[in-house]
Amino acid sequence: MAIITLQSKIYELRGQKIMLDFDLAELYEIETRVLNQAVKRNYKRFPIDFMFQLTENEWLNISSQIVTTSSSKRPKKAIPYAFTEQGVAMLSGILNSDVAINVNIAIMRTFVLIRKHAIEHKDFNDKLNILETKYDKKFGDIYEALNYLLQKEETDKTQKDRKQIGFKKQ
Repeated sequence: MAIITLQSKIYELRGQKIMLDFDLAELYEIETRVLNQAVKRNYKRFPIDFMFQLTENEWLNISSQIVTTSSSKRPKKAIPYAFTEQGVAMLSGILNSDVAINVNIAIMRTFVLIRKHAIEHKDFNDKLNILETKYDKKFGDIYEALNYLLQKEETDKTQKDRKQIGFKKQ
């Protein structure tokens, strides 16, 4: 399973990384209703921090970002469930097919990779933000001066291209 494919199915919502029920069902090669039925039969394994249903606004926002969402895949009226990393891990206990086991392993590795990437780049992002704040005023002055010179150059060019008016000496 390609990590890039999995990463494209992981969204950030309510401050946590989640996967939607229909994406998981597609990966597990089962129907969404089958996945949701299995979850409902084992609802005690899925507390609110493992799985929750999106609000209508959240679903509208996410579905507008998902290019592959179509009415045949999931009607926009049917609001999906979101599974956190722990919820996806819990799915491995209730879905026992070989496909489900292999997909869960790949998903867990992808979550770990995303977390590792975020931690490794946090220091870099913090330093970049400090530099931007420190040098923002200096760069702002430079940009302002460059814009002034560009506008002046355009004005000079316009004046050269303009026809002179008045009497012409012969």
